[in-house]
Amino acid sequence: MKQSDDNRLIPMTSVDSGKLREVTADVAYYTNQIVNLVFIGQPGDSWVLVDAGMPKSGTEIIEAAEARFGTANPPAAILLTHGHFDHIGSIIALAEHWKVPVYAHPLEFPYLTGAQAYPEPDATVEGGLLAKIAAYYPNEPIDIREVLQPLPADGTVPGLPDWQWIHVPGHAPGQVAFFRKSDQLLLAADAFVTVQQDSLYKVLVQKTEVCGPPVYFTTDWKAAHESVLKLAGLQPETVISGHGTAMTGTALREGLQELLDHWNEVAVPDYGKWVPKN
Repeated sequence: MKQSDDNRLIPMTSVDSGKLREVTADVAYYTNQIVNLVFIGQPGDSWVLVDAGMPKSGTEIIEAAEARFGTANPPAAILLTHGHFDHIGSIIALAEHWKVPVYAHPLEFPYLTGAQAYPEPDATVEGGLLAKIAAYYPNEPIDIREVLQPLPADGTVPGLPDWQWIHVPGHAPGQVAFFRKSDQLLLAADAFVTVQQDSLYKVLVQKTEVCGPPVYFTTDWKAAHESVLKLAGLQPETVISGHGTAMTGTALREGLQELLDHWNEVAVPDYGKWVPKN
């Protein structure tokens, strides 16, 4: 396996960094600096990890997992929602330590096999400070082909028979969300998030609100809108997004509806290299 050439520590964090919060008895999310990883499984039992956090965080993530599941209990698999640096930053350290398969959508494979870099993040896009410094964020590919496997084409999720995966492109070509119908629990990845990710202040304090995908990496705003429509149609009761605090109930439903009703005003930036021209 080969780490990307631009893998580096990103000096940003939030008040929730290092917190593990349980949403149900078998689903908890851990905030690694500014991004969420999800642990699915009862403590002490078989479990699955969703996403791999920020660069240089392997030891931290392993310690958090061992505190919940035990020291001799690796995950059955690692699922990647997509391949942006803040979701795969420590995947090589985790895969080498646990020696488990890693699943992703085939459209993300070029970025996970060393074949292709993501487009450089857009530092010219309308947004706050975290958008303005986006040129510093890694975008080069990693190579994990020896452990990488495609998510099953039928929408099932390896190791999680009660869950399904859903293709939600726009922010990344092969981005996926995960949904459990029995309790309408949604892992939304970055299709929509619950903090305004380009605002340094809101990220630092983790101000909770339903927002569109992070603007500096979103390359297809039409597909992004269609993806949020698709996820809203599932009528989720609880959501854990890639960034921000978990939301539930009325606040979630009203926030999603507000986002969709005013998509062009509140989600799509006024300018940027991927913003549609009117």
